[in-house]
Amino acid sequence: MDSSSSSSSFCVPPELDDSSTGSTFQFFNQVYAELEDTGTSSDTRGYIDRDREEGHAILMRDYFVEDSKFDEPFFRHRFRMSKRLFLKIVGDIEANFSYFQEGYDTRGKKSCTALQKCTSAIKQLSTGEADTYDEYLCMAARTGRESMEYFCDTVVNLYQKEFLRRPTSHDVALITQAHEERHHIPGMFGSLDCTYIEWKMCPRHLKGQYTRGDHKVPTIMIECVASYDLWIWHSFFGPAGKNNDVNVLQQSPLFQNERNGSAPDSSFSLNGHDYKRGYYLTDGIYPMWVAFVKAYPHPVEQDERKFKRLQEAARKDVERAFGVLKGKWKILDRPLRLWTKEKIKKVVTACTILHNMIIKDNGRAISPVHIMDPPVPRVYNPEANREIMDENVHHRLRYDLTTHVSALDLSFLDDPAMQSPSVASLI
Repeated sequence: MDSSSSSSSFCVPPELDDSSTGSTFQFFNQVYAELEDTGTSSDTRGYIDRDREEGHAILMRDYFVEDSKFDEPFFRHRFRMSKRLFLKIVGDIEANFSYFQEGYDTRGKKSCTALQKCTSAIKQLSTGEADTYDEYLCMAARTGRESMEYFCDTVVNLYQKEFLRRPTSHDVALITQAHEERHHIPGMFGSLDCTYIEWKMCPRHLKGQYTRGDHKVPTIMIECVASYDLWIWHSFFGPAGKNNDVNVLQQSPLFQNERNGSAPDSSFSLNGHDYKRGYYLTDGIYPMWVAFVKAYPHPVEQDERKFKRLQEAARKDVERAFGVLKGKWKILDRPLRLWTKEKIKKVVTACTILHNMIIKDNGRAISPVHIMDPPVPRVYNPEANREIMDENVHHRLRYDLTTHVSALDLSFLDDPAMQSPSVASLI
């Protein structure tokens, strides 16, 4: 074998110098020193001394002192809510959770304040960016991510009972009355639809489960019920095949209350027929049940066309709700960089709760006060499924609604000034 082939096939170790003939300890010390000089050893991470007190002082001067640098419109634009609501949330969180309370590290320095942590969390939810506030808030990226996760946990624990509550009798009465006045459709609870969020950091073993044919990337579905004031009454989060029509309806608070015999009174009469419960306006993918009122797929008569046009106008409520939700909280509009479904669910739930809190704070909520129903014994109703899934009642209800709408003067549908406000004006 020639020298060229032998040199390509074998790796000849370098010859040791004279230092290897001496003490073994001295030899290894020399090799270790050479490795340090070449930079191949693992260096320790450098410490950055962040002036947290100065970051808190700058934040106070900019937004929270009496004569602040930025006024209320700037604050609403950057924090997506009023200063009054933001300070209330910070106070409630700081009073109930130790992570947001003042503390000291092992060097005796103060930790980031609750104001800094909540500001970082709100900024991440509203922009979808995680590592861009170190220079301003003097907070490391890891602390910022932890602050957002703890913030979502605390918001869900503190406010879920009120702002993602099951509709009570008081809520149902106000909702149906407001929808009849606005949309001229009696007995309407709200509109039901779904939206998709891209999951960028989806694990490899879950990509097939979370990828649909019309979406080339992994997505997670959110299905919500929204009323005219854009209040999201309940939402469901998960893969597309899990939250289908049947599962969503059976998990909905109204359906569970009806099966347990504790549903609020939502009966109404129309064209001489009595209906036991209200309904949701949906599109064509849902089944023909009493709980869903679908538009005519191929309207022929003038009355059917009129009803379909009115229903399409009313179903813009949930579309506007999705637009405002994603417009305020850009983390839902951009590919999510979270690793687990549990963390994503908490982020989605926290954004939904904050969305409803802002609606109440702005005075746009139809039912801003939570009035609880008196407790009633739960009695399972086995006939609830059969009554809700009755297609004959569905067709009769849609026909009665069509007849009712045809007798109304709905010329306002042709007037652009009478249309619902744009999404940009509501963000």
